[in-house]
Amino acid sequence: MFFADYHVHTSFSSDCQESMENQIQKAIELGLKEIALTDHVDFDYPDPQFPFMIDYDKYMIEFDRIKEKYKDKINIILGVEIGYQPHIVNELNDFFSKYDFQFIICSMHACDRLDLYNGDFFKGKEQKNAYLRYFECVLDNVKKYNYYDVYGHLDYINRYGNYENKILSYEDYSDIIDTILKTIIEAGKGIEINTSGFRYGLGHPSPQFAIVKRYKELGGEIITVGSDAHRKEDICSHFDCAYEMLKKAGFSKITVFKNRKASFVNI
Repeated sequence: MFFADYHVHTSFSSDCQESMENQIQKAIELGLKEIALTDHVDFDYPDPQFPFMIDYDKYMIEFDRIKEKYKDKINIILGVEIGYQPHIVNELNDFFSKYDFQFIICSMHACDRLDLYNGDFFKGKEQKNAYLRYFECVLDNVKKYNYYDVYGHLDYINRYGNYENKILSYEDYSDIIDTILKTIIEAGKGIEINTSGFRYGLGHPSPQFAIVKRYKELGGEIITVGSDAHRKEDICSHFDCAYEMLKKAGFSKITVFKNRKASFVNI
């Protein structure tokens, strides 16, 4: 039995076809107590095919309807996954002034204003240099911006890139990853375990075990578990592996949020 999935998309996200109601019904079927809907908001995303912008006035009508309909069966969290870029801070500030989110994931889907998904970021870069530049951008992000609750899929850079392998070794980037983790911890923020890495054929979640273990060693406590589901079939996918990894890394609790305040539930 799993308690909550804290990273779920609906058809309001440009890359998802699953309705909000389908996602909620599946979560109830799985016996979840909570689910965080975290649809994409990416201002100035470089690929026009995926605008990742949502009419939240329309969104809230559907969210409130669903939340009321299923209030006796599951707690539905109003979350969001922002795609952070340094030049969109004003847009983010204006956005967050209008809506009362309970939970915010900060992710990076574009680096140096270049798309990671379509491969633009990797052009002309050797693998190690590309990965290092990605982590440099992540570090810059967490130093400059802290209006979020957990940082999303911290090491997911190895999902993409037309390289011979998808290997990203913590040891190769340990100095900068440690600095990122310390910055997140010192800001009172957390990270997520995003299990979609299994679905992408990486054989592990994002971040991988070595990074989760190091986060714990450095004093990190806030950690959510999310499937990054874009289909109802993927809700809670590979959560058994994620929970075992958490235990192995020294965690006995997962984090949940209410009005952006963290609390902890035993694994």
